[in-house]
Amino acid sequence: MKINFTKITKVALVLVYLVIVAGALVRMTGSGMGCPDWPRCFGYYIPPTDIKELMWTPNHTFEKGQVIIKDEKLWVAKETFTTGTQYDAANWQEYTKHDYAEFNPVHTWVEYVNRLVGALAGLAVFIMAVASFKFWRTKSSIILLSWLTVFLMGFQAWLGKTVVDSVLSPVKITTHMVVALIIVAIILYILHLAKPTKVAFKHDKMFKIMLWAALFLTLIQVVLGTQVRQFVDERVKMLGYENMHLILDNPLVTFYFHRTFSFVLFFSNLYLYLRNKRLGLGFAKTGWVMVLLLIEIASGIAMYYADFPFGMQSTHLVAASLLFGVQFYMILESRRKQLDSENF
Repeated sequence: MKINFTKITKVALVLVYLVIVAGALVRMTGSGMGCPDWPRCFGYYIPPTDIKELMWTPNHTFEKGQVIIKDEKLWVAKETFTTGTQYDAANWQEYTKHDYAEFNPVHTWVEYVNRLVGALAGLAVFIMAVASFKFWRTKSSIILLSWLTVFLMGFQAWLGKTVVDSVLSPVKITTHMVVALIIVAIILYILHLAKPTKVAFKHDKMFKIMLWAALFLTLIQVVLGTQVRQFVDERVKMLGYENMHLILDNPLVTFYFHRTFSFVLFFSNLYLYLRNKRLGLGFAKTGWVMVLLLIEIASGIAMYYADFPFGMQSTHLVAASLLFGVQFYMILESRRKQLDSENF
């Protein structure tokens, strides 16, 4: 069962990363408000594909909670009923959590797929937590961490709701991203505890300190990046996708700090790569880190100088998430070696 637990945990990790990928696609396509309500989408479990489904029509049955767009507002059916020949306002209540009342079928389904992937990830994490009880007598910490992950997935779902209700508040979007990375870190730690592998790493105190420093720098860069991304979203709404060349004509100071900070991040990880190679510490993942950083920098350059080519924003975000995961796992590897040395 322990082998199965490892497989289940890996599936959960992959699905959490797919949620991050789906979230990146939502941001790239501007689909964050594709479903203006939560957890349903326009009051449906399977969202509409045509605006006609969201319009009031005579002799049509609406179920309780379903939504229509009328007079540029969202209206929710109070009870299940069949319409007559005339619109009756008594059957409807105004949706008051926000005043966003637009329908774009592409945006709606991109956001809906994002929610479906999130639900699958939540289910995988729950199965992982149930399976973790097999460690009751050996590693109870795995049980506690697994159920903590279940709680955080629920909290993340609630955060997603608040993001929609706030019409994409920058602070809540940033919190949403940071919590996703925390979930990734905990699942990686669970894998680390559950997977009894031998290590072939040399312990180096300075290398470990710099690993933590590099991870902290990555977190700062991710937070800065979400703020820059929100600025870009606001500019796109103002100028339109046909004027992407104007998006960063007059950016915030945060953008310049984010761009310059990438050099700090790059050279700190380059130091780790060279130190690992020179001392023969055995951390092969330092090479992965450098590749991900180069992808990060290349996608950032492409967005700035090539007016946001399709897919670059998603590539930028996903690479940052993978970078965080690899860095954190290297910290776990260095910790295991230190503990092994102490036990010896």
